[in-house]
Order: sequence, then structure tokens, then C-alpha cells
Amino acid sequence: MKHPKLRDAKHLVTNEIYELGKLPSEVITKIGGSIVYLLHTGRTDISGDDWADVFAMAVGGTHFASPVGIADVAVGKMAWSMKTVKHSNVFKCKNVRLISGRCSPDYSYGIQDPHANIAKTGQAVLAVWNERINIAYDEYNPVRVNVLVRNYDLTEFVLFEEYIERYRTVDYRWIENKNGNLIGIHKQSGRTCFTWQPHGSQFTIHSEIPNDAIKFRVRKPPIINQELALTNIGFDESWIEIL
Repeated sequence: MKHPKLRDAKHLVTNEIYELGKLPSEVITKIGGSIVYLLHTGRTDISGDDWADVFAMAVGGTHFASPVGIADVAVGKMAWSMKTVKHSNVFKCKNVRLISGRCSPDYSYGIQDPHANIAKTGQAVLAVWNERINIAYDEYNPVRVNVLVRNYDLTEFVLFEEYIERYRTVDYRWIENKNGNLIGIHKQSGRTCFTWQPHGSQFTIHSEIPNDAIKFRVRKPPIINQELALTNIGFDESWIEIL
């Protein structure tokens, strides 16, 4: 929603360069162009770092070498946590799992046996996540998660955004599945929201794709061969120095 009209609106400051999920068409075009370029150079997949580079270039932002909390890209005081996931049919996909980094209750809270009290472990996992959000918000506002769902041949994409949330630990109950992973379930709705894996301490957020997510396709270009690429840049053997 847009900011409401207020009597003290002169004090209202917003750092948003566009409304949530409403990426301008020129930004989508730049994103598509960068993806086509990667395909042209022979790339067969896009990593999370690739996606952050592509998005940062499209919005004129900075891709951090190390995240600030959970912030990967920023423009001024606005920041994004960048995620990309793969799906066989992106236009019919309804939800995705976003790998959201390591959350170690052992390192952060000294919980050596995560299975001894799974409720306590789950609360610790969410507390670690919330603290990473706090770090990001110390530097930036707003902070969003930006998700690119890609198909296997990198021709179809769904793009959506959400505001980064701090989670109330009391709103969730935790169970253990047959693989020994902890599953966080929202008490009121019954929806599965999180998975935490003791092995590796990987924290995953289950996210629903909104109906107004941006969908786009790109045309796959021919792959430039190495000999032609070297010719185009004027390469010769003097560029190589054997030490």
C-alpha cells in the first residue's frame, strides 16, 4: 500500500525506489538482458551471487562481498536479500523454499543437543534469524527479500518480493520429521513455515508466491565460441606471460 496522508507527513521519509514487487519495466528489461548475456557466454545456470550481480546492475545498486546481516544488495538506504530457486514449471509454481543461511543454536546459545528440547531449539533458530534482520535494519530501511524462480533452461522466470520479517517465536510450534529435521509450523494457520537441519544448521523459509508476481521469458541466444570471442577482443599470444 502507498503511504497514508498524515498531518505530520513532512516528517515522513521513504527510501523505496519502487513499490513492493512493482519493478519498473526498464528494470525487468535490464535483468533479461543480463540473463541473455550470461546465456550467450555459455552459462547453463545462475547462482545466488550471479542473481545479486544482475539485480544490482539493473537497479544501480551495490552487491556486497559479504552480506550486512541478511542484506546482499543496496541502493542508498534500501536493501534486498537476494534468493534464486529452480523449478521445472515456474509459471505454475505456488511456493518455494528459500535457503536462508546457517543458524547454529550450539554456537549462538550453547545448545549442544538440538533434539533434547526441540521447542527451545526452534526458538533459538528464529532468534538467530531475527538478530540478522536487526543488523540489516541498523543500516537499511526498508529491507526486502527478492526471489527469482528460474526454470531449468533459463528461459522462463517468476520474480517476487516480500518485506523481511522478524518472527515472533511464540507464534510457532516445532516438530521433528523422519529425517531428524525440525519443522516450524504457524500455530494459528497450521502452515509449515520453516525447516531447520541439524546437520549443517541450514535454515529454510517456506514462502508462497503471490498472484501478482512478475513473469517473463527470454529468448535463448546462440553461444559465442571461444575462438570468436578472443578474436573480438583482439587477443594475441603476447597477453600470456609464462613465469
